[in-house]
Amino acid sequence: MVRNQAPDRTVRSSGYPGRVTFPVVGMVGGGQLARMTHEAGIPLGIKFKLLSDTPQDSAAQVVSEVVIGDYRDLDTLRSFARGCDVITFDHEHVPAEHLAALEADGVVIRPGRAALVHAQDKGVMRAKLDEIGAPSPRHRIVADPADAAAFAAEAGGYPVILKTVRGGYDGKGVWFVRSDKDAEEPFRAGVPVLAEEKVEYRRELAANIVRSPHGQAVAYPVVESRQVDGVCDTVIAPAPGLDEELAGQAQQLALRIAQELGVVGHLAVELFETTDGRILVNELAMRPHNSGHWTQDGAITSQFANHVRAVLDLPLGDPRPRAEWTVMANVLGGDYPDMYAAYLHCMARDPRLKIHMYGKDVKPGRKVGHVNTYGDDLDDVLERARHAADYLRGTITE
Repeated sequence: MVRNQAPDRTVRSSGYPGRVTFPVVGMVGGGQLARMTHEAGIPLGIKFKLLSDTPQDSAAQVVSEVVIGDYRDLDTLRSFARGCDVITFDHEHVPAEHLAALEADGVVIRPGRAALVHAQDKGVMRAKLDEIGAPSPRHRIVADPADAAAFAAEAGGYPVILKTVRGGYDGKGVWFVRSDKDAEEPFRAGVPVLAEEKVEYRRELAANIVRSPHGQAVAYPVVESRQVDGVCDTVIAPAPGLDEELAGQAQQLALRIAQELGVVGHLAVELFETTDGRILVNELAMRPHNSGHWTQDGAITSQFANHVRAVLDLPLGDPRPRAEWTVMANVLGGDYPDMYAAYLHCMARDPRLKIHMYGKDVKPGRKVGHVNTYGDDLDDVLERARHAADYLRGTITE
């Protein structure tokens, strides 16, 4: 008698040594970027382990394995790294010396310390961009208010931009300086200050790319990013009316920066499109980025899915758009805390609307979610996104 035997599921391909197990991705930081990156890994069966500040953080609400701890503590990081196949990040704030220690321990970090320092320190970033010939605004590190005034004179006079080299985000740590007196405030933070010329620009753009450890890279369409009070408000993909040659230059520039800096994972290169038709690098972010949120619903493969693929060195997915236009509008907290009550109106009005909420308490001005709309008519797509974001916030009621 022949008995039925369970099939042998051990993979014998020469590409794998034996039984294949799903890897564990360790994500440092519990914000909405971690939440959405985890979501992108679910269809692939990828396991996530999260280092979060509190159990209430956005990603901590949805990831099954959560460690509550301080990313600034090396022992906490070392303990967290045990059992992870790769470590990646929701933010750039882990101390560089801790990243170096983890790498010395043999922990796989993507992006690695040598790349990530360029997103952590604006002075280091500018020096490297100068070295590789990437176009940037005129700039230099300034020592004190008098030195800032001297830079302003070199740059053609006020206004100039002053930035703390570390810790700034969403308009924080950035000053629009119009006079010698205005130049005093940035130095009170006690960290080096970078001075930059005030660029005359038409609009802000962003070039988002993803690069894998073996050098495969994909580039998303260049987008227009509209800011309100220093915070990203609306993203339009692709940037309307952008010259095709300039768009290609922006994508090639982002790909070159990623290669030169050794970036693994998602890289957002924030750009100025100047009034005289050039592009200049404004900021770098080495993680999924607000300017790429549109890809969740508007691209064949989202920035989050490709970031997961990249840090695991899997083949990258197609970055091409699904529709002619996609618009992302951030939902900011206002005086209307019950956003769920607004779903009835928003969903009935626009069945194609995609709402993404982060599980955050509603506070005025705080990013608590975003919406994506798409279609063939840009004016219509823009209006639908803005209406939904404003209705969820409570600034409009009809």
